[in-house]
Amino acid sequence: MTSTDVATTRFVVRSIAQTAVDNEKEFGDLDAVVGDGDFGFSLARGFEKVLEEVDGYPGDSPAALLQAAAMTISSRVGGTSGPIWGTGFLRAAMTARTSDALSAETVVAMLRASAEGIMARGKAQLGEKTLLDALIPATDELERAAADGADADAALQRFMTAMRTAADATSELQAMRGRASYSGARSVGSPDAGAVALAVIAERLLDQWADRPRP
Repeated sequence: MTSTDVATTRFVVRSIAQTAVDNEKEFGDLDAVVGDGDFGFSLARGFEKVLEEVDGYPGDSPAALLQAAAMTISSRVGGTSGPIWGTGFLRAAMTARTSDALSAETVVAMLRASAEGIMARGKAQLGEKTLLDALIPATDELERAAADGADADAALQRFMTAMRTAADATSELQAMRGRASYSGARSVGSPDAGAVALAVIAERLLDQWADRPRP
């Protein structure tokens, strides 16, 4: 992969991390509705460490950079979020290692691998009111955008829109995993905090996309 691919990956990781830190209270408040309320705090503390370290992550490939981020996240994000988000980043890294270019098709494959890893690690499925209910539909839309020949800007717009729509739709689901599942039917009516976090991350990335590294 090119140096631009590595720089773009670093840009994306930094954007994700900064968004997690900036939205600590929002994510925590969402989690507190039916969970224990520590999601925002846990995510922010771990991604603060990512922000400290991201400039020093390996620059030889996107895979190496993402693997380094995965190690930080797994060790520094507290609760169940650390293993889940760390696994997502690690599976993306493993998939990136098999490609020669950071194309739309590669990104789709990385996101698919992330979702599969999260499913395995969290023993969760689509429809159980988790971040998968935003990640998988958004990835489906990104794949359609790539098949349609959309450019990077248009594809990201479609990805973000699908992510937000799917995240908001988790309000209609009953939580089947994590602490939120203890609330049973009371979890219906509020969105999943992890799904909303992904939507906010995608929205921030779209806002910043014009400033991404270019060849």
